[in-house]
Amino acid sequence: MKNKRPENELTMEKINGVSRTNVQQKNAKQSAPLGSPTPDWVAEEVPVALIYNGISHVVMMTSPKDLDHFAIGFSLSEGIITSPQEIRGIDSIVNCHGGIELHIELSSRRFAGLKERRRNMAGRTGCGICGTEQLAEIFRPMTPLPFTQTFSLSYLDIALAQLPHVQEIGALTGCTHAAGWIDPEGKLLGGCEDVGRHVALDKLLGMRAKTGWQQGAVLVSSRASYEMVQKSANCGVEILFAVSAATSLAIEVAQECNLTLIGFCKPGRGTVYTHPQRLVI
Repeated sequence: MKNKRPENELTMEKINGVSRTNVQQKNAKQSAPLGSPTPDWVAEEVPVALIYNGISHVVMMTSPKDLDHFAIGFSLSEGIITSPQEIRGIDSIVNCHGGIELHIELSSRRFAGLKERRRNMAGRTGCGICGTEQLAEIFRPMTPLPFTQTFSLSYLDIALAQLPHVQEIGALTGCTHAAGWIDPEGKLLGGCEDVGRHVALDKLLGMRAKTGWQQGAVLVSSRASYEMVQKSANCGVEILFAVSAATSLAIEVAQECNLTLIGFCKPGRGTVYTHPQRLVI
C-alpha cells in the first residue's frame, strides 16, 4: 500500500462551504501473490460543467481542484475570451449528482461572440473534441506566433526534475498528468495536475494568465496532441515541451502557427519537431 497522507493535505478549494478531497481510498487486491484486499489511494474524477451566462457549454471529466484556473484557462484556450478581465465572476456549485457546475459570467461582448459559435459536447479525459458539431470548428484559424522567446536546452534537465513537484495527487495515485510553466533558466514557476492532460494544460494556462508569466515555456508530462498545441498557441505560448510523443497533426499545427514543439523530453535528450531557432545550447 502507498504511504498514508492526511486528508487535509489534499483538499480542493471549498465549494458551497465544504472542502472535498481529491483522492479516495479503495480496497484492492495486490498481485504476486493475490492476497486480502488492502486500502489503496485512487484519484477522484468528477464531471465539471462549464456554464456561461446561464447556458451550459461543455462537460469535462476532471480532478476537482484549481477549478478557477481551469475556467479561465479553458475560456482562453478555446478563444471564448482574450483576457481574464472579460470574466466578471466564477461560482462553483456541487449539484445533486455529485458533479460540479462552474458558473462563469462573461462580458456582454464575449457572450455574444460565444453564442455565434456555441458547441455542445461531452468531454473525456482522452479527447477534447467530442461532440464538436462541424469539422471547421476543430481547425479554427490561429494568428501566427511571434519569435520573442528563447530557451537553453542545457536547462531542460532542471525543469524535468521539478515537474513532479506539482503532482501531489499523482505521487499518491500514479493517475495524473502535469503541466508546468518554466522560466528561461529552467525554474518551475508553477504548475497544475489533472486526470486529463488537456485539463491540466488548461489549468496551467489559467494560472499563467492570472500571474502574468510571459518569459518561458510550457512543459507537460504527457504526449502532445494537435489540441495541446492549439491551446498553447491560442494563449501566446511559443515553446511547448512534452515528455512523451507528438502526433503528426500536432507537428503540422505547430509548424503553421510558429510554435516550437519538442517531444520525448528526457534527461539529456529531446526531439525537436518545429522551429528550432528558439532553442539555444
